[in-house]
Amino acid sequence: MTHGNSPSLTGGPGSGDRYCRQVLFAPLGPEGQRRLSGSRVLLVGCGALGSTLANLIVRAGVGFLRIADRDVVELDNLHRLVLFDEDDVREGLPKAEAARRKLARINSEVTVEAVVDDVNHRNIGELAEGADLLLDGTDNFETRFLMNDLAVKTGRPWVYGACVGSTGLSMPILPGETPCLRCVFEDPPSLEMSPTCDTVGILGPVVGLVANHQAMEAIKILSGHREAVDRHLLSFDAWSGRLARLDVRKAYEQGDCPCCKGGRFEWLEGRVASRTVTLCGRNAVQVYPSRAGAIDLPALAARLRPVARSEPKFNPLLLKALVDDYEITVFADGRALIRGTSKPEEARAVYARYVGG
Repeated sequence: MTHGNSPSLTGGPGSGDRYCRQVLFAPLGPEGQRRLSGSRVLLVGCGALGSTLANLIVRAGVGFLRIADRDVVELDNLHRLVLFDEDDVREGLPKAEAARRKLARINSEVTVEAVVDDVNHRNIGELAEGADLLLDGTDNFETRFLMNDLAVKTGRPWVYGACVGSTGLSMPILPGETPCLRCVFEDPPSLEMSPTCDTVGILGPVVGLVANHQAMEAIKILSGHREAVDRHLLSFDAWSGRLARLDVRKAYEQGDCPCCKGGRFEWLEGRVASRTVTLCGRNAVQVYPSRAGAIDLPALAARLRPVARSEPKFNPLLLKALVDDYEITVFADGRALIRGTSKPEEARAVYARYVGG
Protein backbone atom coordinates (compact mmCIF):
# COMPACT_ATOMS: atom_id res chain seq x y z
CA MET A 1 0.00 0.00 0.00
CA THR A 2 1.39 3.39 -0.98
CA HIS A 3 1.81 5.96 1.77
CA GLY A 4 1.42 9.70 1.38
CA ASN A 5 4.34 12.06 1.27
CA SER A 6 5.83 13.06 4.59
CA PRO A 7 3.83 15.84 6.28
CA SER A 8 4.95 19.32 5.30
CA LEU A 9 3.59 22.78 5.90
CA THR A 10 5.07 24.09 2.67
CA GLY A 11 3.67 23.71 -0.81
CA GLY A 12 5.24 23.15 -4.21
CA PRO A 13 7.74 25.37 -6.01
CA GLY A 14 7.05 29.06 -5.55
CA SER A 15 3.88 28.43 -3.57
CA GLY A 16 5.18 29.57 -0.18
CA ASP A 17 3.43 28.03 2.81
CA ARG A 18 0.57 26.02 1.32
CA TYR A 19 -1.42 25.63 4.53
CA CYS A 20 -0.52 28.89 6.26
CA ARG A 21 -4.08 30.24 6.30
CA GLN A 22 -5.31 27.03 7.94
CA VAL A 23 -2.49 26.98 10.47
CA LEU A 24 -3.29 30.58 11.44
CA PHE A 25 -6.64 29.33 12.72
CA ALA A 26 -5.61 28.80 16.35
CA PRO A 27 -7.79 25.74 17.18
CA LEU A 28 -6.10 23.86 14.31
CA GLY A 29 -2.57 25.24 14.46
CA PRO A 30 0.63 23.52 13.28
CA GLU A 31 0.03 20.37 15.34
CA GLY A 32 -3.45 19.88 13.90
CA GLN A 33 -2.11 20.35 10.39
CA ARG A 34 0.64 17.79 11.00
CA ARG A 35 -1.94 15.28 12.18
CA LEU A 36 -4.12 16.00 9.18
CA SER A 37 -1.18 15.57 6.82
CA GLY A 38 -0.38 12.20 8.37
CA SER A 39 -3.92 10.83 8.14
CA ARG A 40 -5.47 8.31 5.78
CA VAL A 41 -9.03 8.39 4.46
CA LEU A 42 -11.31 6.07 2.49
CA LEU A 43 -13.92 7.92 0.41
CA VAL A 44 -16.73 5.67 -0.81
CA GLY A 45 -18.42 7.20 -3.85
CA CYS A 46 -17.12 9.99 -6.08
CA GLY A 47 -20.32 11.51 -7.41
CA ALA A 48 -21.65 14.89 -6.32
CA LEU A 49 -20.86 14.59 -2.61
CA GLY A 50 -17.75 12.47 -3.07
CA SER A 51 -16.01 14.64 -5.65
CA THR A 52 -16.68 17.78 -3.57
CA LEU A 53 -15.40 16.03 -0.45
CA ALA A 54 -12.28 14.83 -2.25
CA ASN A 55 -11.56 18.35 -3.47
CA LEU A 56 -11.97 19.88 -0.01
CA ILE A 57 -9.91 17.42 2.00
CA VAL A 58 -7.09 17.17 -0.55
CA ARG A 59 -6.79 20.95 -0.57
CA ALA A 60 -6.78 20.82 3.25
CA GLY A 61 -3.78 18.48 3.12
CA VAL A 62 -4.95 15.01 4.16
CA GLY A 63 -2.01 12.65 3.72
CA PHE A 64 -3.59 9.77 1.79
CA LEU A 65 -6.98 9.44 0.09
CA ARG A 66 -8.36 6.28 -1.45
CA ILE A 67 -11.39 6.91 -3.69
CA ALA A 68 -13.65 3.96 -4.54
CA ASP A 69 -16.38 4.42 -7.16
CA ARG A 70 -17.91 2.21 -9.85
CA ASP A 71 -19.29 4.87 -12.22
CA VAL A 72 -18.10 7.10 -15.08
CA VAL A 73 -18.41 10.87 -15.59
CA GLU A 74 -21.48 11.84 -17.62
CA LEU A 75 -22.69 15.16 -19.00
CA ASP A 76 -25.67 15.42 -16.65
CA ASN A 77 -23.26 15.17 -13.70
CA LEU A 78 -21.53 18.46 -14.40
CA HIS A 79 -24.02 20.85 -12.81
CA ARG A 80 -23.18 19.41 -9.41
CA LEU A 81 -19.87 17.49 -9.71
CA VAL A 82 -17.60 20.51 -9.41
CA LEU A 83 -14.34 18.59 -9.72
CA PHE A 84 -15.06 17.42 -13.28
CA ASP A 85 -15.41 19.05 -16.70
CA GLU A 86 -16.43 18.28 -20.29
CA ASP A 87 -13.03 16.75 -21.10
CA ASP A 88 -13.71 14.04 -18.50
CA VAL A 89 -17.05 13.30 -20.18
CA ARG A 90 -15.49 13.12 -23.66
CA GLU A 91 -12.79 10.74 -22.40
CA GLY A 92 -15.37 8.53 -20.68
CA LEU A 93 -13.22 8.41 -17.57
CA PRO A 94 -14.28 6.60 -14.42
CA LYS A 95 -15.05 9.13 -11.70
CA ALA A 96 -12.38 7.78 -9.35
CA GLU A 97 -9.64 8.05 -11.97
CA ALA A 98 -10.78 11.45 -13.26
CA ALA A 99 -10.72 12.69 -9.66
CA ARG A 100 -7.25 11.26 -9.05
CA ARG A 101 -5.84 13.09 -12.07
CA LYS A 102 -7.43 16.41 -11.08
CA LEU A 103 -6.40 16.13 -7.44
CA ALA A 104 -2.79 15.34 -8.37
CA ARG A 105 -2.64 18.74 -10.08
CA ILE A 106 -4.27 20.45 -7.10
CA ASN A 107 -2.02 19.09 -4.35
CA SER A 108 0.97 16.94 -5.24
CA GLU A 109 1.75 16.41 -1.56
CA VAL A 110 -1.28 14.16 -1.14
CA THR A 111 -1.26 10.56 -2.32
CA VAL A 112 -4.56 9.79 -4.06
CA GLU A 113 -5.43 6.25 -5.06
CA ALA A 114 -8.31 5.47 -7.44
CA VAL A 115 -10.24 2.20 -7.15
CA VAL A 116 -12.79 1.63 -9.91
CA ASP A 117 -15.01 -0.98 -8.30
CA ASP A 118 -18.35 -1.60 -6.65
CA VAL A 119 -17.95 -1.35 -2.86
CA ASN A 120 -19.60 -4.31 -1.12
CA HIS A 121 -19.28 -6.55 1.91
CA ARG A 122 -16.60 -8.65 0.21
CA ASN A 123 -14.11 -5.83 -0.42
CA ILE A 124 -14.83 -2.97 1.97
CA GLY A 125 -12.52 -4.34 4.67
CA GLU A 126 -9.56 -4.38 2.29
CA LEU A 127 -10.45 -0.96 0.87
CA ALA A 128 -10.56 0.52 4.38
CA GLU A 129 -7.26 -1.05 5.47
CA GLY A 130 -5.20 1.56 7.31
CA ALA A 131 -7.88 4.26 7.02
CA ASP A 132 -8.33 6.58 9.99
CA LEU A 133 -11.72 7.79 8.75
CA LEU A 134 -14.44 6.80 6.28
CA LEU A 135 -16.27 9.42 4.21
CA ASP A 136 -19.72 8.88 2.72
CA GLY A 137 -20.04 9.98 -0.88
CA THR A 138 -22.60 7.30 -1.72
CA ASP A 139 -26.16 7.48 -2.99
CA ASN A 140 -27.85 4.56 -1.25
CA PHE A 141 -28.62 3.24 2.22
CA GLU A 142 -27.26 -0.24 1.54
CA THR A 143 -23.70 1.05 1.15
CA ARG A 144 -24.11 3.48 4.05
CA PHE A 145 -25.24 0.69 6.38
CA LEU A 146 -22.27 -1.35 5.17
CA MET A 147 -19.91 1.53 6.04
CA ASN A 148 -21.65 1.95 9.39
CA ASP A 149 -21.18 -1.74 10.23
CA LEU A 150 -17.48 -1.60 9.40
CA ALA A 151 -16.95 1.64 11.31
CA VAL A 152 -18.70 0.40 14.45
CA LYS A 153 -17.03 -3.02 14.35
CA THR A 154 -13.53 -1.53 13.95
CA GLY A 155 -14.10 1.57 16.10
CA ARG A 156 -13.34 4.01 13.29
CA PRO A 157 -15.13 7.33 12.81
CA TRP A 158 -17.05 8.13 9.67
CA VAL A 159 -19.13 11.01 8.33
CA TYR A 160 -22.57 10.40 6.83
CA GLY A 161 -24.02 12.69 4.18
CA ALA A 162 -27.01 12.62 1.85
CA CYS A 163 -28.80 15.05 -0.44
CA VAL A 164 -31.66 15.00 -2.93
CA GLY A 165 -33.81 17.75 -4.39
CA SER A 166 -33.17 20.77 -2.18
CA THR A 167 -32.69 18.82 1.07
CA GLY A 168 -29.60 17.52 2.80
CA LEU A 169 -28.47 15.57 5.85
CA SER A 170 -25.07 15.24 7.48
CA MET A 171 -23.82 13.62 10.69
CA PRO A 172 -20.40 12.63 12.01
CA ILE A 173 -20.34 9.24 13.74
CA LEU A 174 -17.85 8.42 16.49
CA PRO A 175 -18.41 4.76 17.47
CA GLY A 176 -18.93 4.42 21.21
CA GLU A 177 -19.42 8.17 21.65
CA THR A 178 -22.28 9.15 19.34
CA PRO A 179 -25.28 7.40 17.80
CA CYS A 180 -24.42 5.31 14.76
CA LEU A 181 -26.47 5.50 11.57
CA ARG A 182 -28.69 2.58 12.58
CA CYS A 183 -29.50 4.26 15.89
CA VAL A 184 -31.12 7.00 13.83
CA PHE A 185 -32.35 4.94 10.84
CA GLU A 186 -32.74 1.35 12.02
CA ASP A 187 -33.87 0.18 8.57
CA PRO A 188 -33.65 1.67 5.07
CA PRO A 189 -36.74 3.67 4.06
CA SER A 190 -39.28 1.86 1.91
CA LEU A 191 -38.44 2.04 -1.78
CA GLU A 192 -41.34 4.28 -2.76
CA MET A 193 -40.34 6.68 0.03
CA SER A 194 -36.71 6.80 -1.10
CA PRO A 195 -36.43 9.50 -3.80
CA THR A 196 -33.20 9.70 -5.78
CA CYS A 197 -31.45 12.43 -7.76
CA ASP A 198 -32.48 10.64 -10.95
CA THR A 199 -36.18 10.76 -10.10
CA VAL A 200 -36.71 14.07 -8.27
CA GLY A 201 -33.54 15.94 -9.25
CA ILE A 202 -31.00 17.83 -7.16
CA LEU A 203 -29.73 21.39 -6.94
CA GLY A 204 -25.96 21.87 -7.10
CA PRO A 205 -25.64 24.21 -4.08
CA VAL A 206 -27.25 21.56 -1.86
CA VAL A 207 -24.29 19.27 -2.57
CA GLY A 208 -21.87 21.94 -1.44
CA LEU A 209 -23.76 22.56 1.79
CA VAL A 210 -23.67 18.88 2.77
CA ALA A 211 -20.13 18.17 1.60
CA ASN A 212 -18.70 21.24 3.32
CA HIS A 213 -20.23 20.18 6.63
CA GLN A 214 -18.90 16.66 6.16
CA ALA A 215 -15.42 17.93 5.30
CA MET A 216 -15.38 20.29 8.28
CA GLU A 217 -16.21 17.44 10.67
CA ALA A 218 -13.61 15.22 9.00
CA ILE A 219 -10.92 17.88 9.47
CA LYS A 220 -11.81 18.18 13.16
CA ILE A 221 -11.54 14.42 13.67
CA LEU A 222 -8.35 13.91 11.65
CA SER A 223 -6.59 16.86 13.26
CA GLY A 224 -7.24 15.44 16.73
CA HIS A 225 -10.10 17.73 17.80
CA ARG A 226 -12.91 15.27 18.55
CA GLU A 227 -14.17 17.59 21.30
CA ALA A 228 -15.15 20.11 18.60
CA VAL A 229 -17.17 17.60 16.53
CA ASP A 230 -20.80 18.61 15.92
CA ARG A 231 -22.66 15.70 17.52
CA HIS A 232 -25.98 16.47 15.88
CA LEU A 233 -27.79 15.43 12.72
CA LEU A 234 -27.77 18.48 10.46
CA SER A 235 -30.95 18.72 8.35
CA PHE A 236 -31.81 21.49 5.94
CA ASP A 237 -33.91 22.50 2.96
CA ALA A 238 -31.94 24.97 0.88
CA TRP A 239 -35.00 26.02 -1.14
CA SER A 240 -37.08 27.08 1.87
CA GLY A 241 -34.13 28.10 4.04
CA ARG A 242 -35.07 25.67 6.82
CA LEU A 243 -32.14 24.51 8.96
CA ALA A 244 -32.20 22.22 11.99
CA ARG A 245 -29.56 20.62 14.20
CA LEU A 246 -31.27 17.57 15.65
CA ASP A 247 -30.14 16.19 19.00
CA VAL A 248 -29.95 12.45 18.39
CA ARG A 249 -28.18 11.43 21.63
CA LYS A 250 -31.28 9.69 22.98
CA ALA A 251 -31.31 7.41 19.95
CA TYR A 252 -28.06 5.97 21.29
CA GLU A 253 -28.61 6.30 25.03
CA GLN A 254 -32.16 4.97 25.16
CA GLY A 255 -32.32 2.95 21.96
CA ASP A 256 -31.68 -0.71 21.30
CA CYS A 257 -29.57 -0.40 18.15
CA PRO A 258 -28.93 -3.80 16.53
CA CYS A 259 -25.49 -2.61 15.41
CA CYS A 260 -23.71 -0.61 18.12
CA LYS A 261 -25.74 -2.06 21.02
CA GLY A 262 -26.47 -5.55 19.70
CA GLY A 263 -23.16 -6.16 17.94
CA ARG A 264 -24.94 -7.43 14.82
CA PHE A 265 -23.23 -6.52 11.56
CA GLU A 266 -25.74 -7.86 9.05
CA TRP A 267 -24.65 -5.65 6.17
CA LEU A 268 -20.94 -6.28 6.66
CA GLU A 269 -21.58 -10.02 6.79
CA GLY A 270 -23.60 -9.85 3.56
CA ARG A 271 -26.74 -11.26 5.16
CA VAL A 272 -29.02 -8.42 4.03
CA ALA A 273 -27.21 -7.05 0.98
CA SER A 274 -29.02 -6.91 -2.31
CA ARG A 275 -28.35 -9.86 -4.62
CA THR A 276 -28.16 -10.05 -8.38
CA VAL A 277 -28.61 -12.88 -10.86
CA THR A 278 -27.48 -12.46 -14.48
CA LEU A 279 -30.02 -13.99 -16.87
CA CYS A 280 -28.08 -15.92 -19.47
CA GLY A 281 -28.65 -14.80 -23.06
CA ARG A 282 -31.17 -12.11 -22.16
CA ASN A 283 -28.91 -9.08 -21.50
CA ALA A 284 -30.70 -8.67 -18.20
CA VAL A 285 -29.99 -8.88 -14.49
CA GLN A 286 -32.45 -9.64 -11.72
CA VAL A 287 -31.91 -7.55 -8.58
CA TYR A 288 -33.20 -8.69 -5.20
CA PRO A 289 -33.53 -5.88 -2.64
CA SER A 290 -31.69 -6.10 0.65
CA ARG A 291 -35.00 -6.24 2.52
CA ALA A 292 -38.13 -7.70 0.96
CA GLY A 293 -41.43 -5.91 1.45
CA ALA A 294 -44.47 -4.68 -0.41
CA ILE A 295 -43.84 -1.66 -2.59
CA ASP A 296 -46.33 1.04 -3.59
CA LEU A 297 -46.25 0.65 -7.38
CA PRO A 298 -48.49 3.66 -8.17
CA ALA A 299 -46.21 5.88 -6.07
CA LEU A 300 -43.14 4.51 -7.85
CA ALA A 301 -44.80 5.10 -11.24
CA ALA A 302 -45.44 8.73 -10.29
CA ARG A 303 -41.79 9.15 -9.30
CA LEU A 304 -40.49 7.58 -12.54
CA ARG A 305 -42.88 9.43 -14.84
CA PRO A 306 -40.73 12.57 -15.28
CA VAL A 307 -37.64 10.59 -16.34
CA ALA A 308 -39.22 7.67 -18.22
CA ARG A 309 -39.12 7.58 -22.04
CA SER A 310 -42.83 6.69 -22.08
CA GLU A 311 -45.66 6.38 -19.58
CA PRO A 312 -44.80 3.74 -16.92
CA LYS A 313 -47.25 0.85 -16.94
CA PHE A 314 -48.28 -0.96 -13.80
CA ASN A 315 -50.82 -3.32 -12.30
CA PRO A 316 -51.12 -4.78 -8.77
CA LEU A 317 -48.27 -7.22 -9.52
CA LEU A 318 -45.59 -5.23 -11.33
CA LEU A 319 -44.47 -1.98 -12.96
CA LYS A 320 -42.63 -1.52 -16.26
CA ALA A 321 -40.76 1.60 -17.33
CA LEU A 322 -38.25 2.56 -20.01
CA VAL A 323 -35.53 4.79 -18.57
CA ASP A 324 -32.36 5.72 -20.47
CA ASP A 325 -31.24 2.51 -22.21
CA TYR A 326 -32.92 0.19 -19.73
CA GLU A 327 -36.25 -1.55 -19.37
CA ILE A 328 -37.00 -1.75 -15.68
CA THR A 329 -39.56 -4.20 -14.34
CA VAL A 330 -40.29 -3.85 -10.63
CA PHE A 331 -42.38 -6.47 -8.86
CA ALA A 332 -44.62 -5.81 -5.88
CA ASP A 333 -42.07 -7.32 -3.47
CA GLY A 334 -39.32 -4.92 -4.61
CA ARG A 335 -37.53 -7.40 -6.83
CA ALA A 336 -36.57 -5.94 -10.22
CA LEU A 337 -35.49 -7.08 -13.65
CA ILE A 338 -33.08 -4.68 -15.37
CA ARG A 339 -32.88 -5.25 -19.14
CA GLY A 340 -30.12 -3.57 -21.12
CA THR A 341 -27.11 -4.85 -19.20
CA SER A 342 -25.54 -8.15 -18.19
CA LYS A 343 -23.34 -6.55 -15.54
CA PRO A 344 -24.53 -7.02 -11.93
CA GLU A 345 -22.83 -3.85 -10.67
CA GLU A 346 -24.45 -1.78 -13.44
CA ALA A 347 -27.86 -3.27 -12.66
CA ARG A 348 -27.46 -2.47 -8.97
CA ALA A 349 -26.54 1.11 -9.88
CA VAL A 350 -29.65 1.43 -12.08
CA TYR A 351 -31.79 0.00 -9.28
CA ALA A 352 -30.33 2.45 -6.77
CA ARG A 353 -30.86 5.36 -9.15
CA TYR A 354 -34.44 4.74 -10.20
CA VAL A 355 -36.07 2.40 -7.71
CA GLY A 356 -34.26 3.41 -4.53
CA GLY A 357 -31.33 2.53 -2.33
